[in-house]
Amino acid sequence: MKRRIAAVGTALALGCGPAVTACDEGTGNTTDNASGKVGVVLPLLTSPFWESYDSYVPKQAAAQDVRVLQTVNSDSDPGKQITDIQNLLAQNAKGLVVSPLDSAAIVAGLNAAQRKGVPVVAVDVAPDNGKVAMVVRADNRAFGEKACQQIGDAVKTGKVVQIQGDLASVNGRDRSEAFSACIKKNYPGIKVLDIPAVWKAERAAAGLEALYTANPDIKGIYMQSGGVYLAPTVSTLRRHNALVAAGSPGHIVIVSNDGIPQELDAIRKGLIDATVSQPADQYAKYGIFYIKRAMEGQTFRPGPTDHDSTVVRLPSGILEDQLSAPLVTEDNVDDASLWGNRIGKTS
Repeated sequence: MKRRIAAVGTALALGCGPAVTACDEGTGNTTDNASGKVGVVLPLLTSPFWESYDSYVPKQAAAQDVRVLQTVNSDSDPGKQITDIQNLLAQNAKGLVVSPLDSAAIVAGLNAAQRKGVPVVAVDVAPDNGKVAMVVRADNRAFGEKACQQIGDAVKTGKVVQIQGDLASVNGRDRSEAFSACIKKNYPGIKVLDIPAVWKAERAAAGLEALYTANPDIKGIYMQSGGVYLAPTVSTLRRHNALVAAGSPGHIVIVSNDGIPQELDAIRKGLIDATVSQPADQYAKYGIFYIKRAMEGQTFRPGPTDHDSTVVRLPSGILEDQLSAPLVTEDNVDDASLWGNRIGKTS
């Protein structure tokens, strides 16, 4: 993926143009906002994915000359997340980068920020409504479709488990709907068994234990979050002597989402078959990128960017920069460009 941030800065200076070009429609408090600190709200820290994102935030802030407050962990509680936003506003944060837990509930926090004239960038999850300068996210419907194709082509017929995310989140809905629709359309011989695990490891473990006990002929598993579901899935299958290496008779085809180092290691060992690598590093990079410009009063428009992505307008009217999220298999698991292979290493 090419990196041409300098070119974006040039475009901004020239006026309206590409998707990341500003139209200079600032607000009355633009100067105050531009010199202020940014609050960053995390949804949880019980997943290696979010731990990785959290580690990238201060590095990207320093690289882009943005001052950030200590990141805040909402601990999987949508109500606490609204309180976290209010607390950051009370600390005089002039910009917010928020990863919503609940796409509907977060609107209360967005409204509180709007009343104070504080711009917000959403990362990973799009709100259903409310005002944000940009959503930085990958195409989550594509996550479900890629998992469907990988599992469907390998399994053809039989039972497949889908360990879902939180359906109150647009991510959980997009992945679930896309996976189920793709299976129904392209692999009519496959029956999908859903586990509504709401991004919680214990729910995934209990659900898979019950389903596997009743359906020991399961042929595939789609985990919508490897950061949360990988460990309980592997443990449950191992306990049932069902964790068979890829390529061996009896192997259960497993596809995940996230791209954390643990998933990449599991692919190398043949424990799982693939994952869709969510760009934790790019989420941090472009979350900071957009909030810095929003605090300066800049606005954005749909279209291709100069960092190999596309900004789209969602049905709600909100803009979303859809970053690349590649499928990782044994063929490309050692690719040095994958953030999961670079995290924790010095460049």
